[in-house]
Amino acid sequence: MMLFLPFALAYLLGSIPFGLILTRLTDAGDLRAIGSGNIGATNVLRTGRKGLAAATLLLDLAKGFAAIALARTIWPAGMPMVEIAAAAGAVIGHCFPVWLRFNGGKGVATTMGVALGLGWPIGLAYAVVWLAMLAVTRLSSLAGMCAVVAAPIAALLTGRTAFAPVLVGIALLVLWLHRANITRLLAGTEPRVGGAKAAPAA
Repeated sequence: MMLFLPFALAYLLGSIPFGLILTRLTDAGDLRAIGSGNIGATNVLRTGRKGLAAATLLLDLAKGFAAIALARTIWPAGMPMVEIAAAAGAVIGHCFPVWLRFNGGKGVATTMGVALGLGWPIGLAYAVVWLAMLAVTRLSSLAGMCAVVAAPIAALLTGRTAFAPVLVGIALLVLWLHRANITRLLAGTEPRVGGAKAAPAA
């Protein structure tokens, strides 16, 4: 029960579809009918609203961080297990929100929030890898996948070994959700951010 409750709370936080909410509130269209149909920030960018995309990115990141912070505050005696449960719950909630028939985002921004919540060195490594790869390649999907892989490595290198298994699990989930992107990357047909088409939402 101690693990179910932080997982459930984090799932509810993670399942808030900020991209969909923001685009509807601003009459930017139905996000699920635009581009890849994804609710993430990169697909929000396809609406032409850069501000909305940035807001979606920050809010998706914030809900991952908030899930860890709330679990740590409410159940301090259960750390680090409650943090691990919250980390899993937040990302799963974002990727498979019950409100959208379990069709959500790909978890990259929410995972960054989770990484920051578990430890700032993990979050810093995540951000550096994500931004560096995006700057060099302009491939949103590749940058996100590299970042999620970097997170468990950073956890191990910074002595936060208890968090490495859940971060590995999250990385595998995010990679699986990017399987179509991987196919396009291997074929050399993945669109670049700033090109004719934005990369599929991460």
